[in-house]
Amino acid sequence: MARDTSDATPIGSIEDLAAYLASGEKPEDRFRIGTEHEKFGYYVENFAPVPYEGDRGIAKLLEGLKALSGWEPIIDDGRIIGLFNDEEGGAISLEPGGQFELSGAPLETIHETCRESNRHLAEVRSIAKELGIGFLGIGSSPTWTIDETPIMPKSRYDIMRAYMPEVGTRGLDMMLRTATIQVNLDFRDEADMRRKMQIGMKLQPVASALFANSPFTEGKPNGLVSWRSEVWHDVDNARSGLLPFVFEDSFGYRDYVEWALDVPMYFVSRGGRYHRATDVTFRQFLDGALKGRFDDPEPNMGDWTNHLSTLFPDVRLKRFIEMRGADGGPWRRICALPAFWVGLLYSPEAMRKVEDLTRDFTIEEVGDMRQRVPKEGFRTPFRDGTVLDLARECLKISREGLIARDFKNEDGNDESFFLAPLEEVVARGTTSAEELVRLYEEQWDRSMEQVFKNLAF
Repeated sequence: MARDTSDATPIGSIEDLAAYLASGEKPEDRFRIGTEHEKFGYYVENFAPVPYEGDRGIAKLLEGLKALSGWEPIIDDGRIIGLFNDEEGGAISLEPGGQFELSGAPLETIHETCRESNRHLAEVRSIAKELGIGFLGIGSSPTWTIDETPIMPKSRYDIMRAYMPEVGTRGLDMMLRTATIQVNLDFRDEADMRRKMQIGMKLQPVASALFANSPFTEGKPNGLVSWRSEVWHDVDNARSGLLPFVFEDSFGYRDYVEWALDVPMYFVSRGGRYHRATDVTFRQFLDGALKGRFDDPEPNMGDWTNHLSTLFPDVRLKRFIEMRGADGGPWRRICALPAFWVGLLYSPEAMRKVEDLTRDFTIEEVGDMRQRVPKEGFRTPFRDGTVLDLARECLKISREGLIARDFKNEDGNDESFFLAPLEEVVARGTTSAEELVRLYEEQWDRSMEQVFKNLAF
């Protein structure tokens, strides 16, 4: 998330919290696509991670992009930690270990979101080249230990770093050494939200297999196709993973609110200062649990919005829906991820087909896929077949959905064009991670240098 929200509107009731989610409803002709991607910065001369400070640090890169783009800076305790563009939407932010993120503007077509990503990457390269910085498209940092990974000076991350080891074993790995591609999608009403959340939750393991791209850790193969997905098995299970109530036929805004209310908070922001609040849930905050700990302790809608941003289920609900299961990857994957989900969920006929495909998936079956995909990838069993079979069928439906949308570029290509990288891995039958390991073993002489060179943007 690029920046935390300030909204002093008082919270009158729990219904206000559900109404906040419902306020995201849009008619279909106003549906938009918001694509986010993260990448690892490194020094090209030695493949070391890039710190925040210094003449060639992340701060200098942000200052250069600010001058080039004209975007406004995001400041935390006097330090630049990102950029934003309020006129068009979109922001650049830093993840805890220096992962450089573009949170794209809400756009109508995949063509537009792909142009946006390409423009961003071109601008980043133009500044980064002068600083001797390259960027890597992969799901986890392939060589750096946690201790070698720089820490970004973002106040909320200080709280998270202290808290994560108290609630799981992999939180610091998640924060410092993973990267993702995500897409944010709109919904028409509560029923439409329910359908999209359910389909997304059921198919997130399939997306994880399609985008599996994190097979190296600390300079050698780790035996997994998605180390990033494996990390998420023990980050903080109170706020992440599958949500059983989403599978219920009656699932609605209020159910998500009730769950979110009972998740421990990270912080409350007042006057530019972050106050740790990990010992209370949001429901306890509403009941006055933080009175006396800082000025203005009454909860407001900004607090609620910020709390929602600290929840990490496989599919996250805000005033839009976030698909969170994919590893980071090369530039073609940045366009493929939104194409996959838009094809499934923005075409009525495609959505009916994928809903029929997944209707009777149980949480136990989805949980088993989620548990096994990080290691087994497409070979993960599902009923009488495998996740590869599911991926093949989902891609077929997605392609039909994108063709039906009929948004063409200047060359006459519709949006199904962007599924090509995924169709390639399905045709091959092995994940991108397995292909990387094959190249590493057979052609790259087990050289991590080649991993960086071949996955650089």
